[in-house]
Amino acid sequence: MLTAHTVAQVRAAEEVAAADAGWDELMRRAAAGLAQHVARAVPATETLVVLVGPGNNGGDALFAAAHLCREGRRVNLCLLDEAKAHPAGLAAAREAGAQMVDRPEGHRHVVDAIFGIGARPGLAGTAAAWAEWIERERPFVVAVDVPSGIGVDDGRLDGPAIRADLTVTFATAKHGLLLGPASALAGRVEVVDIGLDLAGEPALEALDAGDGARFRDAIVPGHDAHKYTRGVLGVRAGSPQYAGAAHLCVAGAQAGPAGMIRFVGAQDLARRVVDRAPEIVARRGRVQAWVVGSGGEDSPVPLASALRDEVPIVVDATALHHLPQSFEVDALLTPHAGELAAVLGVDREAVEADPLRHAREAAERYTATVLLKGPRTLVVAPDGRTRVNLSGTPWLGTAGAGDVLAGFIGSLLATGLDAFDAGSVGALLHGLAAERLRGPLVASDVARELGSVLHDFCEPRRPGDGEGERP
Repeated sequence: MLTAHTVAQVRAAEEVAAADAGWDELMRRAAAGLAQHVARAVPATETLVVLVGPGNNGGDALFAAAHLCREGRRVNLCLLDEAKAHPAGLAAAREAGAQMVDRPEGHRHVVDAIFGIGARPGLAGTAAAWAEWIERERPFVVAVDVPSGIGVDDGRLDGPAIRADLTVTFATAKHGLLLGPASALAGRVEVVDIGLDLAGEPALEALDAGDGARFRDAIVPGHDAHKYTRGVLGVRAGSPQYAGAAHLCVAGAQAGPAGMIRFVGAQDLARRVVDRAPEIVARRGRVQAWVVGSGGEDSPVPLASALRDEVPIVVDATALHHLPQSFEVDALLTPHAGELAAVLGVDREAVEADPLRHAREAAERYTATVLLKGPRTLVVAPDGRTRVNLSGTPWLGTAGAGDVLAGFIGSLLATGLDAFDAGSVGALLHGLAAERLRGPLVASDVARELGSVLHDFCEPRRPGDGEGERP
């Protein structure tokens, strides 16, 4: 699992570590890690230009430049303001052989050390001009801690910012490296351990394929399991206009761990669902969770009816138009940006510019977990816990992918995961299924792949598995 912390958490940990080891030692560790990553990423024959801003962020890069010069690398320094450059770092870089230049133009490899985690989002003046040059010429860029100009704690872009190919960040990931829209500028993210003890819970988490052991007991059936103990999911999805949504939601649900799926809908649609998936029980009965709304009728009845069962629920698509003032059950809302904008009464552009704030607002307002779908899907619980999903591919932007996701998450919910975990695991595995398929793909491909991905998540291969088998 990858974790990210706020600027305040990092600053507090730095103060504690500096009191023990000293600021110089922290900078030495950061510079050594940065130099190592730059040396791996940039060919030794290339001349590197370091864009140096004020303070410790620029100091980290200047000491890293000194490391690289001592290794025989050619390094040029371009200072935003020489009077504000880190004095000791600048002296060390010059002494090691770094040369001063007035402009970065002509370089094909750049280190962005203009501003660190303490700066406001958006660049101006010379820094903005440098960002424009980078955007126009696209040299290879390594960002120090964060790309200059991004919203570090929220992922906002409020003006020009540097687009990096690689970000070398210290101690922990930062929100703006994982959350959209700023995360699109981070490139590959590498975390360098500089010995900080980050107190408290991480403000942001990202599950990965190695986290299955945390959820295995809730997902994998025990030796005495039967279809009812594995969980029964109710699905109310699809309509005459969007019959495919019913099939895709059911397919996603069947790829999950629930022991039975009940489908509730119009008689003709239910018949078609059972014809395609004969394991489905097309009548209402006791369930452990519901999925409502995927391609469904735009009416308050389906959601209100499901809520009467007082079980956990996934609320998707048209059901989002009919939310109660707050939920008394464990609920997961699954909007995309446009749907969340309609729920909150704001413009879609506002949600896309600051997805974290709007997802948190909806989670608090409705006492529900919110899964905000997008390039970096967010899962936010009413108590503020937040996860971001890093799996997936742009090929997932295809009709019906959300219906499959809703059904799959519902199956996880029915088997016992709470809404926060079900949404997080569901989004992760949905994305991993798409990565395996590569693309182009359609939603039904994803549904077919999900069962295998879920198995591998819960039952990872051990060293020696398959040895002796014929290839």
